[in-house]
Order: sequence, then structure tokens, then C-alpha cells
Amino acid sequence: MIVLKDILYKVPLEKVLGNTSVAIRDINFDSRKVGLDDVFVAINGSLSDGHNYIKGAVDKGVIAIVCEILPLETVNGVTYIQVKDSQEALAMMASNFYDNPSTELKLVGITGTNGKTTIATLLYNLFSKAGYVAGLLSTVKIMVGNTQLNATHTTPDSLTINKFLREMVDAGVSFCFMEVSSHGIDQKRTSGLEFAGGVFTNLSHDHLDYHKDFKEYRDVKKLFFDQLPKTAFALTNADDKNGDVMLQNTVARKYSYAAKTVADYKVQILENQFQGLLLKINNQELWVKLIGNFNAYNLLAIYATAELLGLEQLEILQLISTLESVDGRFQFKISEKNITAIVDYAHTPDALKNVLETINTIRTGNEELITVVGCGGDRDTAKRPKMGHIASQLSTKVIFTSDNPRTENPEAIIEEIEKGVSPENFRKTLSITDRKQAIKTACQMAAENDIILIAGKGHETYQEVNGERTDFDDFKIVNELLIALNK
Repeated sequence: MIVLKDILYKVPLEKVLGNTSVAIRDINFDSRKVGLDDVFVAINGSLSDGHNYIKGAVDKGVIAIVCEILPLETVNGVTYIQVKDSQEALAMMASNFYDNPSTELKLVGITGTNGKTTIATLLYNLFSKAGYVAGLLSTVKIMVGNTQLNATHTTPDSLTINKFLREMVDAGVSFCFMEVSSHGIDQKRTSGLEFAGGVFTNLSHDHLDYHKDFKEYRDVKKLFFDQLPKTAFALTNADDKNGDVMLQNTVARKYSYAAKTVADYKVQILENQFQGLLLKINNQELWVKLIGNFNAYNLLAIYATAELLGLEQLEILQLISTLESVDGRFQFKISEKNITAIVDYAHTPDALKNVLETINTIRTGNEELITVVGCGGDRDTAKRPKMGHIASQLSTKVIFTSDNPRTENPEAIIEEIEKGVSPENFRKTLSITDRKQAIKTACQMAAENDIILIAGKGHETYQEVNGERTDFDDFKIVNELLIALNK
């Protein structure tokens, strides 16, 4: 039996009306899902205010209401609890409800603009290869040991996080690696969790549709490190100017990694080819299957995290050399006609720049580099011209197309992307709204040894237009088109 007062442990309470010694069945913040003897947490969200649904929840038989503003009318037999922040209260209640599973395993959060999915996924793969039962909470998938579950958000809601963590603990998971988004931090989804460590990758232009400016975006990321306990480690990228900012107020043990500056963990790129990278990590040479400068940083962060979690250096190096790229992250295929097609999730200016610079570092210069790229609708509009400028500056040919236009007009999005193209680069560009047709055109334009980059959607297997999702897989589509062209 779960008692209401037990799940309110450590939750800052403003006012309590009623009995907190009652037994509860479940917690929910969606009034459509509540039932008899549940606790309903009223959250003022971006789309609707849960306070408007308190009466409906009471009519369904809930035994307690947690809210920021008490209703004018209360019902006998229902306990009303006023809190300052419903989202934070929900997160702490969720941890208590599932018996604080984050304290029973080592939970590592990875945050930053780019690299979160790759680092979290490859850490999960590395620890699994090392013989541990590992867990993963990422954009692409959720893994409980060897069992895969579907992911819906970069950072799921706090109830879902704790539910999965409890499943992981019950399945014998000892290490869990979790992507931590700025949305998740800002919405207190990670409050109440006990992290063994935090990793900062980098910070660049993203999510400014949600955060009012870059400073707010940075400070929200910093908040994650501010909340780490003394027992945790805080690992940051010293080559990013925001790395030091993340460490300013943390009480966690501080570590850094870098390729260019002084740091606790250092990497040097000795060779960079389509077949992989020859790296020197803390003076130990190794060959890896991943490609590009950005992956050198990702692998260094993985090396440092694994060592901070207690693995031996030589074992880590051996395991890193076996790791393969994550779906939709610099995933490539070479056709029979020696055309290289690369699919990458790069959907921010910085990520697109990194991928294109990596390709340009590897290629001889005699091949065409044809980039197919778009921008998502109902998202940060300021990055669109920047994406257009970078794509046209660093490619020999560019096709602007749809990404996930969502509720926006795809042609209007493309026009905003084109505004960033400088006059001397405009001759390189072409606009094709239909994404499949854009990929097909790129394949038809490509000759032997040419390179096609399809950016923006990566691992996604759908396209969202006017609120409807249809099947769409960049990697599958480009493979089929190249095979058809071979024939």
C-alpha cells in the first residue's frame, strides 16, 4: 500500500487541506487518465492549464489534488495540497512513488546541443559489451537491458522516467545513460533523480523557439550541473567556451576533456578517413570505426565517463575500438557506382557545419558534395538562414527541401532558408519541396566518387506534415534509389 504522505517526502508544501495518510493507487498529470483513488497533479503547461481540469478529476474519483492554486470550492474526502511548483512536485513524487530507483543504479545524464544521443547510446553499448546490464534513455530508443521500448521525447516526463528506472533496477541494470534536454531540465523532469555523473558536450544555436535567448538556454543547461550532488562527477568539454560556465556552481567533482586546450582527458586526431579515425587518447593510440572530428570528441567523452565510472583504461580503449555509429548519425552507404550517401541528424547550424567540414576534410576535392537539407516547422526560425548559408558555403551543390514542416507551409520554410545563401553561392542551390524527390534528384546528379549528404532527420522513420505522420526513412530511401539507379 502506498500512502500519500510517503510520496510527498521532501516536496515543499505551501498548504494542505485534508488527510495525507490515505492510500493512493496512482499519480497522473493528465486528467483524462486519472481514476479512483489516484493523485492528480495540476500542471500549467504550454498548451493547457491542468488547474482547469481539477473538477473533472475529482468527478472521476481522485483522492488527492496537487496544485499551485487551490480551487475556490473543495470536496469533502479529497485532499488538496498546494505547492509552489507543480512540475517539481510531480518529479519528486514520481521518484518516491517508484521507491527512488535512481539511487539503486548509477545514472549518468548527458546534456548539450549536439552529441547527446551518440554518447548516451555508445556508453550503453560499451557497458553492455563490458558485461554489465545497462539501461538507456535516449531520443532514439529506451533500453532496459536487452529489451527495447519506444521513446517519445528526448527527456520523457518524470513519471515515465521513474517508471523506466524502476523497471531497469528490477531487471538488474547497474548503469543507465540518459539524454537530458534543456526542455526536460526547465520543466523539472529530472528533479528528484540522483545522478552519479553529468556530461556536457557543447552549446550552439538551438531551441530558441522555446528559450527566449541563448543565455537562458545556456543557464538552463547549467542548472543541471548546479543540482548534481557532491558524490557525482561533472565532465565538460573544455574546448567549448560554455564548458567552464557549467562548472561554476556545481559541488560535483570537476573534470574536463578537450582536443585543443589543457584538460584531464585529451584526444588527438592522427588520421581521418571514411573508414574511421586513428586517435590518440591520453597518449594511447587506437583505431575507431566512427568518422569526423565531432566523433573524436564524443569518443573522448565516452572514454572519460567510463573511466570515472570505474572501468580500466585498456579495457575502455579496446571496447571503444569495436563501437559502431548510431542510426542516423553519420550513417553511410557506398553504392556499386562508388557514390557515398551519408544520412545525419544534423538539424542545427553547428551540427551541419561539423558534418560538412568533416566530409570536406576527408574528400579529395575532385568529387561533388551534394547536400539535401531542410528545417523543421513550428520550431526555431532564426536558424533557417544560417542553415542555408552553411549548406551552400560548404557544399558544391545544395537541394533545399522539406524536413518535418508540421503545421507550417514547407515552401515558406524553404524561402527562409534561402535568405541565408550569399549571392555567389546561389547558383549551387536548387529547391524541391518533396523530400523524396529531392533525394532522388541528388542521386541522379551524383556521378562516380561523389558524396551525397542527407541532413536533418537522421534516425527518424516518419515525416510530419499538417500534423500527420507518414512513413519516411532517409537511409532506406536513398539506398533504394541508389540500387535502382545501378540497375
